[in-house]
Amino acid sequence: MSQVLMPKATAVWLVENTTLTFDQISAFTGLHPLEVQAIADGEVAGGMTGFDPTTNGQLTKDEIKRAEADKDAALKLTPRDVPMPVARSKGPRYTPVAKRQDRPDAIAWLLKNHPELQDSQVARLVGSTKSTVQSVRDRSHWNMQNVRPRDPVTLGLCMLKDLNDAVDKARRKAAREDAAKKKAQAKVGVEAEADKAEVDPTETDLPEVGEATQN
Repeated sequence: MSQVLMPKATAVWLVENTTLTFDQISAFTGLHPLEVQAIADGEVAGGMTGFDPTTNGQLTKDEIKRAEADKDAALKLTPRDVPMPVARSKGPRYTPVAKRQDRPDAIAWLLKNHPELQDSQVARLVGSTKSTVQSVRDRSHWNMQNVRPRDPVTLGLCMLKDLNDAVDKARRKAAREDAAKKKAQAKVGVEAEADKAEVDPTETDLPEVGEATQN
């Protein structure tokens, strides 16, 4: 069977919008059944935007209904005659003139829904600049009164895969920084306990037994 586009995002959508079993979703997307269950429990892919496989012809609604009615049935990927998309080379993202006025809306949406993203990531996703992102963040943008948060994927400013990859990268970085912070705090706590142990209150200067008797 051909490879499913964006399997994890597709699994998120199928979990949220169908009654398919974890095994059916696993077989279709190629993810492990336990990973699909973790997605359903919110332990994996939290905040990831689901990708509807019917929008690009990977699945039909009739095929989903067929599999929902028969829990032993396997989803069949719709044959595709369209070639797979070519990955975009690195570098500044070109934004059509007609869509450039939508960028502040997209930036506002990203700042609201994915605060873990850095300004540079937001700027790269929508083809803008860090200064524009900052102006939307602090509400000093010249057209702020007309800015309303809108999904950049829906606006066509970025691909869902790029958005999910950026969110995953930002969350992994935040998790590493949090782990390093906790490790440093634990180290400080151990050192403090060690310092206390070096000064035993029972060993402070006390008069000798003989001196106490003479007094």
